[in-house]
Amino acid sequence: MSINTILPSKVPGWLAPLKSFPVFRALWSTWLVANVCMYTNDVAAAWMMTSLTTSATLIALVQTASNLPVLLLGVPSGALADILNRKHFLVFTQLWLAANATLLFFSSAFGLLNPIFLLILTFINGIGLAMRWPVYAAIVPDLVPRDSLHLALGLNSIAMNASRILGPLIAGLIIASIGTEFVFALNMILSLGMTWMVIRWKNESYVSTLPGERFFGAMRLGAQYIRQSKPMRSILLRSFLFFMQSSSLLALLPVIAKDHFHGNANTFTLLLSCLGFGAIIVGSQLQALRARWNPNQLATYGIIFLSIGSVGVVLVPNVWYAAPLMVMSGMSWFSVGNSLSTASQLSLPNWIRARGMSFYQMSLMGGSALGAFVWGKLTTSHNVTVSICVSAVFGLVMLVLIRKHPVNGHEVEDLTPVCPIERPHPSRDIDPDEGPVMISMEYHVNKGHIEQFKKLMAKTRRSRLKQGALSWSLFEDAEHAGKFLEYFVFETWADYLRRFDRFTADDLAMQEERHRFHIDSSPPRLTRRIASALKS
Repeated sequence: MSINTILPSKVPGWLAPLKSFPVFRALWSTWLVANVCMYTNDVAAAWMMTSLTTSATLIALVQTASNLPVLLLGVPSGALADILNRKHFLVFTQLWLAANATLLFFSSAFGLLNPIFLLILTFINGIGLAMRWPVYAAIVPDLVPRDSLHLALGLNSIAMNASRILGPLIAGLIIASIGTEFVFALNMILSLGMTWMVIRWKNESYVSTLPGERFFGAMRLGAQYIRQSKPMRSILLRSFLFFMQSSSLLALLPVIAKDHFHGNANTFTLLLSCLGFGAIIVGSQLQALRARWNPNQLATYGIIFLSIGSVGVVLVPNVWYAAPLMVMSGMSWFSVGNSLSTASQLSLPNWIRARGMSFYQMSLMGGSALGAFVWGKLTTSHNVTVSICVSAVFGLVMLVLIRKHPVNGHEVEDLTPVCPIERPHPSRDIDPDEGPVMISMEYHVNKGHIEQFKKLMAKTRRSRLKQGALSWSLFEDAEHAGKFLEYFVFETWADYLRRFDRFTADDLAMQEERHRFHIDSSPPRLTRRIASALKS
């Protein structure tokens, strides 16, 4: 039975993307099941390791082997997702995960697993997850309109939180009833089914006549774009600091459940479920919340209430008082996370979205990893109450220090693709790999407007570099006041031609503003030059 048959004709606003956009509905279903597979696999691998060894180090390394590839391979996988066909790449990642699940099942069923082999297979599974996340994140904005994106991303987060509850529960039931290897069997079947669903997806993608971007050049450009984008820099800073703070509650939850409340696995499951339930509640009310508060307010209030909720969890006398505070913490966590992820998606054009989201993923994982280490060490040297309280104070102090980096405080860019600029007509056939290519523009500016023109050219520099230019400079004629020469360089002729596909409505508005400063009757003089090979 499909989700469409389950949903009534009139659905709540937060479920509207599932009803209105069939392709998103199909891929969201895939995302939900895939994340259930991820959590069941993590639980089963950790439990299997306890039957293979008594070494606490090897048991702990299961989580490291699962998460490390996501941190290490985020940027390369984002580059691949941008330069390859996204559907084909998503199919490849699903096949990778399905093949790994198959190998895990047969290895466990026939008694071939040992601790090292299990860690290797867990690491390989982590590679598949690292490849899948950026490409899925890049696809979603193409499936829903801009005004519904926050709801779609909210549903993605709901799927993640629901799977965080369902995955361990399903894995626990299967392990207790028929054995760990059958968790791997279920993952194998579901992964193959999800692969088939992705293969059936009929997507329409733009096919360029230019050769594909080079892998290392694509990674360089991704980093360069982030460096030149003020909104993305603010989002990455905030996400790193937020997930560093919020990781304290999640990373120390087993300690809180077992040592602080003297509970057992059921106590841990209850607290974790409350956290996920809180996230689902906010996801269902996201449309109403965004109508009342802007993303920056939601992020700010979320950090404040997360700090209050997490401190309350370790100060209350028993787990029943802690449970509603965990729900509040989950609600707060979701409001911040959704605000940051939506803002990052809206700050990226389609052609570099996977690379940009891979940097967002790395900031998230990096903050979580560093936070887990710091709060864990603090717990070891003091206790869990001190650690949680310090993390809450850290979050509130950071909120004050980063007030100049709001989630949505920057000028909104119109990233709609347009191409009004004239394409080149070279006098000879130029090989796409020839280069470097230097573009120059000559402007004549009124002496009284020079300072304003220079401020505009600072924005122009960021725009040229985001489009892929290797370097940019502005020269002022020493003998003629108001005469300027702008030049920027691309690595190859193909890289320069890609600029025409990356030209946005915001770039067009900036170009028109530059031309208004130009006082000659004819447009600014444009010259394209390509490096000439010298013969000895």
